[in-house]
Amino acid sequence: MTSVVDERVTDEVEALVAILMDDVTIRRVGNVPTVIETVVNPSTGEDIDQQYVCVTLEVRLTPNYPDASPDIVLRNPRGLDDELLASIHSQIKNKLADCLGQPVVFELIDLIRENLTACNLPSGQCVICLFGFAEGDVFIKTQCYHHFHSHCLANHLISGKKYYQEEMDKLPNWQQVQAPPYQPCCPVCRCVVTTDVETLKSAPPPVESVNAPPFRVTPEMLAMQRKMSHLLARQIARGGVVGSGNLGPRPLTITTAADAVANNGPSQAAQEAAKPETAANDQPGNASNDCNEPGSPQRQAYRGPYRGFNRRGKPGRRGRGAVGPR
Repeated sequence: MTSVVDERVTDEVEALVAILMDDVTIRRVGNVPTVIETVVNPSTGEDIDQQYVCVTLEVRLTPNYPDASPDIVLRNPRGLDDELLASIHSQIKNKLADCLGQPVVFELIDLIRENLTACNLPSGQCVICLFGFAEGDVFIKTQCYHHFHSHCLANHLISGKKYYQEEMDKLPNWQQVQAPPYQPCCPVCRCVVTTDVETLKSAPPPVESVNAPPFRVTPEMLAMQRKMSHLLARQIARGGVVGSGNLGPRPLTITTAADAVANNGPSQAAQEAAKPETAANDQPGNASNDCNEPGSPQRQAYRGPYRGFNRRGKPGRRGRGAVGPR
């Protein structure tokens, strides 16, 4: 875009700022507006709690706008399925063709708002129960514009708090004091959710879950079970780590000869005990004294219990019970 701004663009930007105020963002390069961004919500009067869907409209002004169509991007759709978004994109394309040569941002905002108002009901599934939203369902919209059945979200938050408390009880007291308090989070984006769990608990379960047929094992599930069993057997045969529970690395421990006999059997313990004797007999001279020298490379590693501190005396310090010079 040239440094000279079209008067039509300037008037449109000033009108957007005057009407939408803080709800619109204008990005500029120098004094030239390049991007117009705003969040579009359905028309619900002044009742913000009834706005269950939204989308961010980003209008990227081309150098020859408005004589050339701008680039349109719809970001962060909330509660909208792919079919509705495709329909909105198609209508935007037609609107840009009809309004070529004149400012079109207001027209695009009104077009998107009409679609959102007509479909002001979350589409898709509740990510907790995987059932859809049907007529008669009681659902909630979080601050991050994610939708859940109130009954499902209550159970999720209660289970999350219970799990948090169980993990806290495993910690020592000093860590429990320093740990942050439990904060309920959105199951989708992990944002903090501020809601009354007791009110959510009173909501009925989803309609589809009540009317759903009883669970039955289908042929597809049986085929999946056979496939997974084959993969499990193959993984075991190839030496894979398969099992349940805590299968982390074994802790490093320093054991005594008695522990070695208990864990490995007497034969292996006898072999370990015979090794230092064989090495000592191979040395010339007084082998026992040579191998026991502190700086000797043949000295065997200490295999006794670990005391946790150095028992050797420090230079300049008297040992316990020692008598000093008189």
